[in-house]
Amino acid sequence: MIEEILIELVKGIGRFFLHPVVYIALLFSVLLGYFRVKRERRHFRTRILWGGSEAKHLLLDGYAWAIIVSVISIVVGLVIPVSWLLVYSACLVLFILLFVYQAGSSIYAIALGTAIIYGMSVYDWSFSIFSYDLIGMDIMDEAIVPIAILAGFLLIVEGILIQKYGADNASPALVKTSRGVEAVEYTAKRLWLLPILLVIPGDVISTYIPYWPQFTLGESSFSLILFPFVIGFQQKARRSLAEHFFPAHGKQVLQLGIVITIVAVIGYVMPLISVIAIGLGVIARVVISFVAYKKESQGVYAISPQSNGVMIAGVLANSPAEKMGLRIGERIVKVNGQQVTTEKELYEAIQINAAHCRLEVQDYNGELRLRQHILFRHDHYRLGLLMVR
Repeated sequence: MIEEILIELVKGIGRFFLHPVVYIALLFSVLLGYFRVKRERRHFRTRILWGGSEAKHLLLDGYAWAIIVSVISIVVGLVIPVSWLLVYSACLVLFILLFVYQAGSSIYAIALGTAIIYGMSVYDWSFSIFSYDLIGMDIMDEAIVPIAILAGFLLIVEGILIQKYGADNASPALVKTSRGVEAVEYTAKRLWLLPILLVIPGDVISTYIPYWPQFTLGESSFSLILFPFVIGFQQKARRSLAEHFFPAHGKQVLQLGIVITIVAVIGYVMPLISVIAIGLGVIARVVISFVAYKKESQGVYAISPQSNGVMIAGVLANSPAEKMGLRIGERIVKVNGQQVTTEKELYEAIQINAAHCRLEVQDYNGELRLRQHILFRHDHYRLGLLMVR
């Protein structure tokens, strides 16, 4: 008996890969990497990261948090309606296909899906999808509470992912300032796929997919389904260093997720509060993005040419510069005892003693430190640094 249950659960997980959202997200992750590499080669004549990085981390970055949310949702008994999941999937696909990663936050698709399913109920709309009759539902019943709690959970995960990985794929691009000099801005575009195990009410799934694993609780029957949730993210940083901006931005989203989850739970007393929680989540998420955009669009650039050193705009992986511990936002002021202010001067100074290259580096806080590294013959012209000219 246990063996049969395990086999059915494996089948259920396997059907996760039949959901079109999985392949659409994968395709657009590949496209994200492709366009990023093209832009980096155009601006710096090299790529920062492998073009498949976005696709590689699509599932890898968030799978642990997907497991945590799955366990919590099952333990607390969050029952999500199938009709809502179908409408949510359609909204999600729309956002991805339009490349609207600014609207990729889970709260937007959840709110739109909830509004559509409610509108279908009010106007008595219905659709037939693969022999399944999709009808509207009154969001003021108990279904809105688990949906709002799920929205809070996903916002929390979104904030954590932005904090941890937002700066990793922030791609530099050269721009012209109002004074006509070159500076650098960083754009992070990411898609994260979260396979979350959900409890579905009734025997809807087993009607169309025989032998789908089910369980009963009292007189009600339920099914388990592994459902793909996608989180999209896009934000620019120019006034702040990427390693400072994205963790702070992610922290704000994380805090919002905690607040929305708490407010949504209160909806068990009055479902209207859960509706308010979703609406509040949408408004607050828009405000967080807009404030960050306005703040980063004003003021000086964090990475721009300096008269007292060569500013580092990027460090290539596995390069001599990375082995020296050089970081974005630092300034190289001396190489082998020679003052440098341009990329040309830097590489000319390296030739003085390439075997034992000594760099004096000033960090973002103005503190000087010394870095030394042995450069081989083939390394002297590819230190692995991206610099503003």
